[in-house]
Amino acid sequence: MKIKAISINLLFASVALLWGSFSFAAGTQYDMRVDGLACPFCAYGIEKKFTKTEGVKSVDIDLVKGLVIVTTNDEKSFKEAELKTIINDAGFTMKSVIEKNL
Repeated sequence: MKIKAISINLLFASVALLWGSFSFAAGTQYDMRVDGLACPFCAYGIEKKFTKTEGVKSVDIDLVKGLVIVTTNDEKSFKEAELKTIINDAGFTMKSVIEKNL
């Protein structure tokens, strides 16, 4: 009986580990410093540009820090030049970007 209980516990632990690996495989996060962000309307212009891009999961903007955070799914990745183009098309200047795999 103890062997059966241990086997069931191991099965549940394996399933939990496998499930956890699926839920955390999330893509890439891009943290961009952007000049000129002053109001929610500015933020909306950038958000609108990124949400039209296929593969973008979320866009968060911190006006105080001048930070745009874009999260993509695992199939989408950006080159720095692409990010600069999107930011420039929205009327702003990207100063730097940090790419983080999630």
